[in-house]
Amino acid sequence: MKRYPIRPLFVLCLSLVSATSYGAAITFDQAWTILQENNHSLAAQRSNVESYQHMENAKGNLNLPSVTLGANYTRLDNDVTVTGSQLAEATTFPALGGASGAWMSGLLPILGGVETTITEKEIFTSSIRAVWPIFTGGRISAAQQAAQGQTEQAKSQYEMETQARYEDLSKYYFSVVLATEVLNTRTAVERGLAQHLDFAIKLEEQGQIARVERLQAEASFDKAKVDTRKAQSNLDIAQSALSKILAQNSVVTPSETLFINNTLPPMQVFIDQTLATYPGLALLDAKEKQASSLIKAEKGKYYPEVYLYGDYSLHEDDTLASQMKPDWMVGVGVSIPLIESSGRSDTVKAANSKVQQVRSLKAQAREDLSVLVQKTYLEAHQSIDEVLGLESSIKLAKENLNLREKAFKQGLSTSLEVVDAQLYLASIQTQQSAARFHYLVSLTKLLALTSEMNSYPHYQSNSYVVAHSAKTQGSL
Repeated sequence: MKRYPIRPLFVLCLSLVSATSYGAAITFDQAWTILQENNHSLAAQRSNVESYQHMENAKGNLNLPSVTLGANYTRLDNDVTVTGSQLAEATTFPALGGASGAWMSGLLPILGGVETTITEKEIFTSSIRAVWPIFTGGRISAAQQAAQGQTEQAKSQYEMETQARYEDLSKYYFSVVLATEVLNTRTAVERGLAQHLDFAIKLEEQGQIARVERLQAEASFDKAKVDTRKAQSNLDIAQSALSKILAQNSVVTPSETLFINNTLPPMQVFIDQTLATYPGLALLDAKEKQASSLIKAEKGKYYPEVYLYGDYSLHEDDTLASQMKPDWMVGVGVSIPLIESSGRSDTVKAANSKVQQVRSLKAQAREDLSVLVQKTYLEAHQSIDEVLGLESSIKLAKENLNLREKAFKQGLSTSLEVVDAQLYLASIQTQQSAARFHYLVSLTKLLALTSEMNSYPHYQSNSYVVAHSAKTQGSL
């Protein structure tokens, strides 16, 4: 069956239709803003910070007096009464003699028949009570310090979560950019092999090449179409993942390209900045503050507690006992612990051990962070060296492809040599794109570790322009 030439323009049109079917393109900074607004894990951490802030504010009220309004209802088995004889017996009279003594002796039988109700068996009272601690052995300040440490820990966890989401976004975002460049490379390969197949068909018809050469060109073109569809599928998957992480219903398309910086600040700058600002270290500081506050609280149990108190009666029954009771009272109370069952000594020892544990963890974390920054920094430089080193390889591969195509037209080269040259150029370009992707992943990780995520535009504006970008290349 006769084969007709395939028009490269048709393949190009298909790729353009595919590329323009997505939504408006966004920058990396715009994507980061969207993620911070819509990410559920960040929202959860923000709520956690607010919760601990409210708890810290609540602990601040421990210095204030507590005032309560209370009411009591009591029922006795009988009314409380007193007779005149009981009252006389309980009353001490000075020694009386003569007529006065006789007068009192005559009065006692009369008083014995008198009975007075002190209070009825149903008693209802209400009062306002106030207690104001003025010395607690440092337990109140320890509780406030612990609450402050918990708030700082929550803030550090939120900052760590923010950094983690920033690193994740960079991988998702630049994965789409990388997949786009790979698709552009595969599309260019497909166009180039379509042209090569057109030449092979014409040369076969003219009897200048064998049928196997045309079959080789045809098989290579079919394989290129498969690779292009695979690259398109990978791009669709990457875009879907980016849209999901940004909580967008429509497909998100990045507007940026992969880049590198041919120079970076010294490694020690990143290490020092990380050790000074990394929230994981602040989290350990917060844990140490909480452990220290526990020591202070437990030691405070050895000290007495001094407090002021007062009571003002609001309602009392109309009884003799109520009339005798004062309307208000104030005083100072002292509570001295003699024997208690909470194990103060061992609790203090446990808190001291916790402080030592946190300090050891912080020292180890500083060492691990230094190693991590060094590793990430060297990986970024390795990617820079790879991108720059592949420039000459791409230039050579392009020149080799041009020579092979010209030689094939003149019958001095085989179809396989042209295809190999074409695929070799594509592989070098893809390798360079991957190196730029790995550089950006390393760079954004360094920016996250150093809490310098806002400085990304500076690196972007000072980027090194790659001469042979897959996005700017023409037909292969």
